[in-house]
Amino acid sequence: MSLAMLASLMASAVAAPFVFKMLVAMKSRQNVSAHLAEHAHKQGTPTMGGIIVLIGLLTGMACTWRAEYLGVLVLVLGFAAVGFADDFLVPKMKPGSRGLHWAPKLGLEIGAAVGAAFLTGWNDPVQMGVFVFLVLFLSNAYNFSDGLDTLAGGLGVILSAGLALIVIFPPMAGLGTKLVTELSTPLSTQYSIVIICSSLLVSFLPFLYLNSPPARVFMGDVGALPIGAVLAWIASMLLLPTGDPTVNISLSNLFPLAVLFGVMIAEIIPPPLQVFWVKVFKKRLFNFKTPIHHAFQEKGWPETRIVWLFHVVQAGLVVLALGMIWL
Repeated sequence: MSLAMLASLMASAVAAPFVFKMLVAMKSRQNVSAHLAEHAHKQGTPTMGGIIVLIGLLTGMACTWRAEYLGVLVLVLGFAAVGFADDFLVPKMKPGSRGLHWAPKLGLEIGAAVGAAFLTGWNDPVQMGVFVFLVLFLSNAYNFSDGLDTLAGGLGVILSAGLALIVIFPPMAGLGTKLVTELSTPLSTQYSIVIICSSLLVSFLPFLYLNSPPARVFMGDVGALPIGAVLAWIASMLLLPTGDPTVNISLSNLFPLAVLFGVMIAEIIPPPLQVFWVKVFKKRLFNFKTPIHHAFQEKGWPETRIVWLFHVVQAGLVVLALGMIWL
């Protein structure tokens, strides 16, 4: 684990200034919504800084390569490609475009998720369906959180640490026991999860330096989508046993994981409901801007206060989920 963490940290730290200069040269600029006047000063800030995190993660995986990483590799490369098209290719080819159309974007994401499911061993239709849903849900939820300086990066650090703690300190009952008894290669799988979590955690640090207020670079879809997909893979490893064909889902593990990802759930649920309500009923369902962090901006909260609140809440949810698991 220490080798992977060191390699990931060094790779992301060394890559950070070069990636930043490359993004500036590419003129990879953030397009800010006209509906968010308080974000006008962010217009033109380079995006796709999540590449820094991905370089660190992939380096850590390469230094400790295991067969379990294949599914993660497919998710990282597949969702990063979708994010790159959304962030850079489509806007360059079609000036004024907001990015990749939702239909091909969804199709490519599903394809990458299905491929990762097969490589991980989730061939059962129920398990595959749950995994694909989690990947789509968390990748887009994490992408929604990439709206304020250090918000997504900080949440990623806390979530990575929480998921690693679940495995590092297996409890007497609950999720840790399920992990040990239900996975086909429990020790190997636990090791892989911890490596990925720790590599991801330290890879955020150089990015957070550049993303600290006022942000010099944003994560972008190229980083947020694959990182969210990797978090979904980790959660699925704890939820979907790969060794026992008689068990599709560890239902006893579902609620703690839902608590752990409470901020992600709060981020992704309101926007599609708001859009649906406006299209069908011609009025807003929620009396605030979505995603949810924009609601606090609407009330006049400073950005740093909102980010601090979300990070504290996420840390509290990690502690609560661990308490549910360990006690």
